[in-house]
Amino acid sequence: MLTVNTVSLVTSQDAVGSSFEAKLAQDVSVKGNVLLRAGTKVFGKIRSSRRNPHRSAPLTVELASVSVNGRNVAVKTNSVEPHGPPQTARQAVYGHTAGTTVVNPGTKMQFQLIQPVTL
Repeated sequence: MLTVNTVSLVTSQDAVGSSFEAKLAQDVSVKGNVLLRAGTKVFGKIRSSRRNPHRSAPLTVELASVSVNGRNVAVKTNSVEPHGPPQTARQAVYGHTAGTTVVNPGTKMQFQLIQPVTL
């Protein structure tokens, strides 16, 4: 299980394939050995969104890579449907459309690796 905190703002209006940055919320260990430290940069991508009105879908995201010793290592995770805070009428006036999911920086999300990773 990879638990991350988002660094970038992510919304359901972002284009499919757009990337976002996050950081590991806790160390990742295997058999007592820490392989990835909390705070390690990870990068995700938008798998589905409401951006295209002809193919509108709920916002789903997945992790795509983790930064290890200055290089990005590809990872394959499950997709997660994040839920941002509810939007108020006031927020809609200031640029958020009704039905837009907003995932603010610092939001915690959990992903499951679906393929082994070689570091």
